[in-house]
Amino acid sequence: MSYAVSAALQGAVFTALINDPGVTTAVGDAVFDALPVGALPSLYVSLGPETVRVADDKTGSGAVHLFVISVVTETSGFSAAKTAAGAVCDVLHDADLSLDRGRLVSLRFERARAGKIDKGARRKIDLIFRARVEDE
Repeated sequence: MSYAVSAALQGAVFTALINDPGVTTAVGDAVFDALPVGALPSLYVSLGPETVRVADDKTGSGAVHLFVISVVTETSGFSAAKTAAGAVCDVLHDADLSLDRGRLVSLRFERARAGKIDKGARRKIDLIFRARVEDE
């Protein structure tokens, strides 16, 4: 097992999101790998935590990454957040991303969790994706 492909996967996911017209329409340039200092936009997408497990086989080293993409909004309803979440899913589900290291075997939407945060002041949708990678 190798964690070495993790940075390449994260970079490819981030690049796919910031270059997608649907995501840009939904959130503008508010796609973050790390949250900026200061005031946040009223609607944004943020790359979140991941868990990784070994997926080696006879052909070589591999890993399965479960990673979170969060959509957060200050509006009282979920409509704008769900639109943005849909755009993120459209980009990533079954995406054929090119990695700087290794190879993406598959990328699939796994599940989502929507809820209120900050005592109900904001809404958050966590999208969980499953990526299978091989280190070449």
